Amino acid sequence: MVPALRPGQLIIASNLFTKLSVGQIVVIKHERLDKIKRVKDIRKGQLYLLGDNARRSIDSRSFGWLPLEYIVGRIIWPRV
Repeated sequence: MVPALRPGQLIIASNLFTKLSVGQIVVIKHERLDKIKRVKDIRKGQLYLLGDNARRSIDSRSFGWLPLEYIVGRIIWPRV
């Protein structure tokens, strides 16, 4: 998620949210790993997620749309 977040940077995420908006950063559980991605599009209970570093990111361009149930939390700090 460089440049918005740096490797090793402390973040705080919350699963107490009522809605997501395009542009927000979320933590997802995908292939048994926690991943941090930015919401690009939302439709019918699914998310299209992109990493900020397009050249190196493995995101929805690779794995497609993901169900909302994959969300672990939404980044609340730092505000990016």
